[in-house]
Amino acid sequence: MTTPVLQDQVALVTGASSGIGAAVAVALAAAGAKVGVNYARSSKGAEAVVDEIKTAGGEAIAIQADVSKEDQVLSMFEQIYQAYGTIDILVNNAGLQQDSSFTEMTLEQWNNVIDVNLTGQFLCAREAAKEFIRRGVVPQKSCSAGKIICMSSVHEVIPWAGHCNYAASKGGVMLLMKSMGQELASHKIRVNSIGPGAIKTPINQDAWNTPEAEADLLNLIPYNRVGVPMDIGKAAVWLASDQSEYVHGTTLFVDGGMTLYPGFATGG
Repeated sequence: MTTPVLQDQVALVTGASSGIGAAVAVALAAAGAKVGVNYARSSKGAEAVVDEIKTAGGEAIAIQADVSKEDQVLSMFEQIYQAYGTIDILVNNAGLQQDSSFTEMTLEQWNNVIDVNLTGQFLCAREAAKEFIRRGVVPQKSCSAGKIICMSSVHEVIPWAGHCNYAASKGGVMLLMKSMGQELASHKIRVNSIGPGAIKTPINQDAWNTPEAEADLLNLIPYNRVGVPMDIGKAAVWLASDQSEYVHGTTLFVDGGMTLYPGFATGG
């Protein structure tokens, strides 16, 4: 019998009560990890994810925290340590959109998105890195002292009119990830990002929930399929496992080719 690739490891997935985060939490648990399922507001969604994991024979707990608030992040990590003793994998998934034309965007809309999407990733990664450095490598579990996976977006490289706050946050995530990777590599801590393209989640439902909308969206996807959350879950398992041990400081785009700029396929 093959040992699950994340056997006996502890993972924390932020923003895991629905969509991509929920799929990542379920996938990590199926690969053998004990999972902290973070949520900001929807305890019902988080508990449903925990129940799904437990029904499948895994271990998980739900933990409430707004990742943009330092005191709540510190409390979340304390709860993980009380439950499981340590942490091996952080998936920085929590994020939101508050869309507006640039000239009408309020400072509140700007700050809300930056605070959750970028500052939240900084706060959580900082606490995870402290624990990884304190504990060091545990060879029975992993070649690495810890793994940080930042949830970015194709919009770390593709500009997005009407979404300047979101695109700026994801561009920031890209250089946060790379700078952390540069600094933390000597501690055997691996840091990477996943850049989803169009994924069928509640945050972008208007873009795919009718045949007409989905047809328009597929014009941007050479692979001719809108992604589903488990596409990202599978990628997260690989990046968290020793199968990707030499992958560090890069973004894995899971986007059906959206970053190939399909508008230029016929010469632009």
